[in-house]
Amino acid sequence: MKAKIIFLDRDGVINKYPGDKKYVTSLKKFRFLPKVKKAIALFSKHGFKVFVISNQAGVGKGVYSQRTLDLITKKMLSEVELYAGKIEGVYYCTHRPKENCSCRKPRAGMLNAAARQWPLDLKNAYFIGDTISDVLTAKEAGCKSILVLSGKEKAANRKNWEVQPDLFFQDLFAAATYLVKQK
Repeated sequence: MKAKIIFLDRDGVINKYPGDKKYVTSLKKFRFLPKVKKAIALFSKHGFKVFVISNQAGVGKGVYSQRTLDLITKKMLSEVELYAGKIEGVYYCTHRPKENCSCRKPRAGMLNAAARQWPLDLKNAYFIGDTISDVLTAKEAGCKSILVLSGKEKAANRKNWEVQPDLFFQDLFAAATYLVKQK
């Protein structure tokens, strides 16, 4: 049986979206969105492997340090585990947009890296994000795309989206509830 794979963007999906051109720069500013830990636990309980895929250019810009990003990640992982959830791996692009790297979303470099490290079938994976850039990342990687409306993007903008997600939900818990019933 093929592994069931979920890729999650971080800001706006797992934690409160900090706002356009803003960053989560400290442990204090990292705040889980409602029911996120339950959603990840639900995925884990139903055999999904969960990965985090996130642009964190604030490190490359010097807004916050790699050490701070590591502390935030450690907090995120430990709190998810307290709810019986498991995140298998976390992939960050800390490059600035002007560096034109292959890992920065909407490019699929981080998903491809995860697929190489964990032998994953991206065609059977879901990428859940809160921006159209996340939907584009999913499409480039060959994943199914899910847009959640708990972060940057709003349903009112739907007619202006350059690409439509395969599915969209209010938040991660709604998406998780749907996906575990499908599998």
